[in-house]
Amino acid sequence: MAERRQFPLRVVDGRRLDPAKRAALAPGGYLPDGAGQRRELPRYFYEIPSWQAARELELSPHFALWEFIHTDVREAEALRIFPRYVPCAVTLLAACLERFREAVGSFVHIAANGGYRSPAHALTVRASLHCWGTAVDIYRIGDTYLDTPESIEQFADVARATIPGVYVHPIGHGPGESDDHLHLDIGYVISVPRDVRVDVPILHEATV
Repeated sequence: MAERRQFPLRVVDGRRLDPAKRAALAPGGYLPDGAGQRRELPRYFYEIPSWQAARELELSPHFALWEFIHTDVREAEALRIFPRYVPCAVTLLAACLERFREAVGSFVHIAANGGYRSPAHALTVRASLHCWGTAVDIYRIGDTYLDTPESIEQFADVARATIPGVYVHPIGHGPGESDDHLHLDIGYVISVPRDVRVDVPILHEATV
């Protein structure tokens, strides 16, 4: 019988973190999207104890956790030190990217600041899908840099064919467009692991 491997990261309720991290993560808060609709932010996060742990933890056969949290000084200062936090939905994104990598048959390189970014990150604009841990910016696949319309559209077609419901930024220079990377996201997904106890009242269904 195969050995059962337990996911090694602790799940934390973002509302129970210290004030500086809560302010940066805005757990359970809201951001408006481009149409002005309020989008609820993730409340539950995986706690990452160290950079070494992020490098060693494989979310899928070809993607390690560190690839999704590689940020620079544009991230909020409170979130640049460990322990760090990433929304639980990042595991779903990794599974989707694994399918994508199988289809392209080569390495998929996520840009710095191209994975999870907090609501306090300097690049965050409105309800950026990066704040949900469900978006990536890919700058290179194999030996091909995605810096031309042709290369971006080539792999965008592969993503559409292999990831159900994926959204791809259109090519361009304006807001919500890209011309030097391939943006993929799977929507405003909030993942709550099944062993999490949500401390909110339960509304009983009305009897008929």
